[in-house]
Amino acid sequence: MTIILLFLGFLVGAFIMTMGGGGGAFYLGIMTGVAHLSPGTAAATSLFTAIPALAVGCYSHYRTGNMRFHAGNEILMTAVPATIIGSLAAPHIPEVVYSWAIAVIFVALGVQMLRQSFARKVKKATQPAWFAYVLGAISGLMVGVAGLSGGGPIMAGLMLMGLDMPHAAATSSYALVALSVIGCLLHATQGTIAWQVGGLLMLGSLVGAAITPRILNRFDPRLLTAILRPILGIMLLIMAVAQVW
Repeated sequence: MTIILLFLGFLVGAFIMTMGGGGGAFYLGIMTGVAHLSPGTAAATSLFTAIPALAVGCYSHYRTGNMRFHAGNEILMTAVPATIIGSLAAPHIPEVVYSWAIAVIFVALGVQMLRQSFARKVKKATQPAWFAYVLGAISGLMVGVAGLSGGGPIMAGLMLMGLDMPHAAATSSYALVALSVIGCLLHATQGTIAWQVGGLLMLGSLVGAAITPRILNRFDPRLLTAILRPILGIMLLIMAVAQVW
């Protein structure tokens, strides 16, 4: 099992560097489907496992000068309370409800990836500026309850605030580190983190994240994205079925 977890962690680290994001959904799927952790323990351990990769990405973005702390702090105003509420409520959620909630999230993320892979681009409907704070709260609940990185809603919220893609990506990394650390600490105080499983996945992911950039330099990133995105979408749908089977 040790070698399997190290290898799967390596793959997740490689996917993170290729596709971006904290990889929370894939950590969660491995922990529930391979390590056979309960959904609550898997959610907490996922946060602990993802923090190093998020921190490395945050520092890299900080060095570019694209980080906008004011916008990040604004969206954290709703995201942090939601993370705290979600983390405290997580142990009291029945396991059946937890499993179905995670499965629904997996399906939503998987369908989104497949749509991005095969659907033609359409104009996005405009949303009012206050909706950014709603997205911040949704991200906080994703982190606190499900152990996911919550990057999608944070990115969307920051772009609603007027940030372009490079600045939104950089600022979201700062917000996600803050949310993951808060969620991890709250879960840790309740004794729900599987340290050994999380540590093995973390070690494997750091190795994968370290060597993948050198490999990616030899390939067209657009081609890699076109190949990997639908694969990841299908994997998420499979993990959703396994979650409730």
